[in-house]
Amino acid sequence: MADILIIDDDPQIRDVLRIALKQAGHNVAEAGDGAEGLAKARRGKADLIVLDIGLPEMDGLELCRTLRAERDTPVLFLTARDDEIDRVLAFELGGDDYVSKPFSPRELVARIRAILKRTAKGLVNGTDQPLQRGMVRLDPARHLCTISDQPVALTSREMTLLAHLMARPEHVATKAQLVEAVYGGVIHVSDRTVDSHLRNLRAKLAAAGCDGAIETVHGVGIRMGPCRSA
Repeated sequence: MADILIIDDDPQIRDVLRIALKQAGHNVAEAGDGAEGLAKARRGKADLIVLDIGLPEMDGLELCRTLRAERDTPVLFLTARDDEIDRVLAFELGGDDYVSKPFSPRELVARIRAILKRTAKGLVNGTDQPLQRGMVRLDPARHLCTISDQPVALTSREMTLLAHLMARPEHVATKAQLVEAVYGGVIHVSDRTVDSHLRNLRAKLAAAGCDGAIETVHGVGIRMGPCRSA
């Protein structure tokens, strides 16, 4: 049983979701606009948020961006939009899945179950053991990344991606393997989304003093660099 927060301005959609989620054994809270949703997300302890993009007061993308700066609660985007740009933005901002309206309540509950199962496993194959590569240290149990003992703020996707690479630092991972590691193969994610995560991760590590932490092996994939100080 999980605590689910539904943020959608359509009361009929909220009714359908509430009934389906309660039948699946979950606790449900609701909000009808972005501002109310953000307030409830900050006050409560939701295990997952179902978030519409087209919200009054504050749209879902901006709400997710704000939340991601504060916490790593899983987010499933629910929207009438079906544009690739919206999907890419949703994932870049840290969304965990994307379902378009109209939707099947049964499928949506299954997607939520998959997200909760995946996020409960930890970052790398269920392990929460610290990982070290040169200057970079990752502690999955504490959701903490440090470079030379200085913390580096990463999103949950960036943490998962880095953890996958650090677990086998000499191994070259393909884009398909990175998608599987980060998203669990539950949803279809383009290479552009993974490239965005990699670009952001590289930039953050470089800004913290570890340039070249992630290497591209052209025509093959991605692997960890030596992560040594200059």
